[in-house]
Parts: sequence; C-alpha cells; structure tokens
Amino acid sequence: MSTPAEQLHMTLPSDQDSTGRTLGDEEIAEVSKAILSGTLTSTKGQFTKRLEADFAKLVGSSHAYAATSGTGALHCAFAALDPEPGDEFITTSITDIGGLTPILYQSAIPVFADVDPLTCNVTAETIEKVISDRTKAIIVTHLFGNPCDMDPIMELARSRNIPVIEDCAQAFLSTYKGRQVGTIGDIGCFSLQQGKHITTGEGGLVTTDNEEYARRMYLFINKAWGYGDPNPDHYFLALNYRMSELQGAVAVAQMDKLDTSVSSRQKTAARLTERLAGLPGVDTPKVHPDAKHVWWKYTLHVDLDVIPGGAVEFGKALQARGIVCAPRYIQKPAFRCQVIRDQKTFGNSRFPFNLARPEAVDYDPRKFVGTFEGLERIVVLPWNELYTEEHVDYIADAVIEVARLLRGRA
Repeated sequence: MSTPAEQLHMTLPSDQDSTGRTLGDEEIAEVSKAILSGTLTSTKGQFTKRLEADFAKLVGSSHAYAATSGTGALHCAFAALDPEPGDEFITTSITDIGGLTPILYQSAIPVFADVDPLTCNVTAETIEKVISDRTKAIIVTHLFGNPCDMDPIMELARSRNIPVIEDCAQAFLSTYKGRQVGTIGDIGCFSLQQGKHITTGEGGLVTTDNEEYARRMYLFINKAWGYGDPNPDHYFLALNYRMSELQGAVAVAQMDKLDTSVSSRQKTAARLTERLAGLPGVDTPKVHPDAKHVWWKYTLHVDLDVIPGGAVEFGKALQARGIVCAPRYIQKPAFRCQVIRDQKTFGNSRFPFNLARPEAVDYDPRKFVGTFEGLERIVVLPWNELYTEEHVDYIADAVIEVARLLRGRA
C-alpha cells in the first residue's frame, strides 16, 4: 500500500517530450527555410554543411561531419581505421549496443575492458589488461557526460601506437583539463538522439584533426563516392549515412541553445550534489578534479552494505514517487546481450567471432568485477535543461526519504 508521499508526487520535465526539450519557434523557422528551399538532401543543401562547420568550430576540430545517428557516427569512425577481419576494438562493458554492432559490421571483434565501479568508465589500467597485438583501436565512452581520465589512457595508447576513438554521445561540451572531449583522442563521436543535450530525434556527428581519417569518414557517409573528385567512383565498401536537411535545420537551431542547456544541467546537478552530501549509503558522482561533467543523467551509487536491496529497491522506491529512474542503468553487461553472447551475426557463420582469439571472447565474470559492482550500485536519475530548483529539491527530498526508509530495514 502506497504512502501519502508516494501518492502525491511531482511530475518532472521529460526529455522525451516538450516538457523537457527546448524545441520551439527557432527550429520551426529553420525547418521552414529548408522546406521552402526545395532542397532536402545534404549533398546540395546548406543546413547540414553549416552544422558541420559550426560544430567543428565549437569543439575545436579541423573536421566535423554529420551522420544519421550516433551509431552511424561510430560506424564512420570505425570504418575510417579500415580494420582487417578479426582485428580488435577495445571498448567498455557498460555501453549501448549501438556502440558495438558497427564493430561487427566492420568484421572486427569487440573486446571488453572492465570499468571503475564508481564512474562506470574504462581506465588505462582496465584497458591495458586486454590489449593484444591485434588491437586496432581503443574506444572510450564518457558515460553520462562524465569524462574518462584521459591522460593515462592517451599515454598508454600512444606508447602502443593505437588510435583512440571517443564516444561522446552523452558528453557535449564536457572537458578534461581544459580540452573538449572528442578532441583528445583521434576521432570524436556525438549523438543527436532524442534525449541528448541537443536533439534532431536521430543524428550524429564525427570530429577529427586527422586528414586521412577525415577523408575516409566523409566518403563512408557518402557510399564512398568521391564528390568533387576529378574522376569520382565508389572507392570501397560503404553505406549512406547522410543527414537530411530537415535534421540539419533543427540541429542548426539547437546549436544556439547548447551552452545554455549544459549550463542549466550543471547548475541543477550542483544543487542536488550539495543537498545529498554526506547521505549515508548513497554516493554522488565521482568526477575527476580536472574534468567538467555535463550531466546527461545524474547517477546515485547505493551502498549495498548500508541500504538493503541496493540499487533495485532504491530505484523502485523512487519510481513510486514519480521519479522515472533506471536502477542498474542497463540490466546486464554488454557482453551478455544475445548478439554478443550467442554470436548471432551473419546467418549461422558466427562471423567475425569465428576469427576471434579465445581470450578476446572470454567473458568470465571474474574479469569484470568493476562492471558488476557498478551495475549493482547505480541508479540513474533523469535529467534535462528544464529542471528548476523546485524539481531538484523534490528529487533530493525523495532520495533522502528513501535512503532513510531503506536503512531502517537493515
């Protein structure tokens, strides 16, 4: 039976609809211009090109290209390295499947590194444990908008001459030691999906300073057709990942709102962190002292020894109070998804897994202590730029109340 506190809950803004998104007259105006131009393909239009130029300038990269999705952006990055079948891409065990399937489509093997249980990010130490002579690239994911500790990772990668791809889908304008994520490694990948800091519904961006990678990514987006070349052809196997001018027009308007969006998230997150400081059994996010978190989501880390039921029971209690949170974030590590676990790829061939080293596909839980601990502890709170102090205080009060109630059951 629910308590009065559970019955009378506040409705929070949601990034899944207009209550938590900044879409409005500015986007309508730009889309109208695109429609009235009669040109909706980015090969002939101007909006997507403007987005690419503006984004490259914003993050400080020589090149930026728009794609149809964050998954598409990652696929472009992986294809830019032109891996051989059976090459290995080191990635995180806590990630969306969209960060993994493009590896397989490029005939390569995802090799999972363990994570820091408090950030759920990979570290130089966890990456080094799984490097092999077949490692083609290291993928670092700045989960929830919280940057990985990049200096040790880059030092390790450079010592082995391994390119680094940054998955910044959740980390627009996040910085590490004054540098924007996406510009620290060799390639940066961003997402414009519905719930990201700026949105076109679906969409992505890739950035790089490397001329060779830039050329290959541009071609990969365009079916490897050499637009503008003296004798263009389809130079290699590639797809069509072009963003439409309708998406580009929305993104152009959204770009003008990015600074405000990130600043708002940082301000409200700081308020919640202050409210929850010292709460027994609940830790607020661990952030590197030289990094700036941009709060795609806000994460709580629940101590199982203090709060019975851990993240799952904590999350259920918050949900009963109208806070649509995600206990455990993802229900299982990425390597336990069926496509990876059962190697369900191309027919019954198991390709490219049939080329993998046994160690590369060994998912013994003892190798992923941080992963399992992190998922057992984490509760992911919804967050967006339209939160007010009142919303934050409602969440803080609910978290404090739930922690007290569950501790009382110990």
